[in-house]
Amino acid sequence: QVQLVESGGGLVQPGGSLRLSCVASGSIFSINTMGWYRQAPGKERELVAGITGGRTRYADSVKGRFTISRDNAKSTVYLQMNSLKPEDTAIYYCNALRYGIEYWGKGTLVTVSS
Repeated sequence: QVQLVESGGGLVQPGGSLRLSCVASGSIFSINTMGWYRQAPGKERELVAGITGGRTRYADSVKGRFTISRDNAKSTVYLQMNSLKPEDTAIYYCNALRYGIEYWGKGTLVTVSS
């Protein structure tokens, strides 16, 4: 089993920045891919960013604004979010893939509003 705990969400004005963190614990050996998803009210959950080894991928809507990184020593994955827009408002979920099984955190709320 893998446990994921997100933090760093909150209220921020348009144009502002936030950094989300996700700490993994439990059977973290051989976690292949980690990522961030989000779900806005009334919408489906969507991939925001993922990292596998040294390779990253991003949703088109966040390219150039968000950066995903991973610190294996701390078992933590980060999402640096800059130039935030109201449409980035959502619950952000951490995701880990290990031996074909997906694990999810409980999410952290990001609200972008003036």
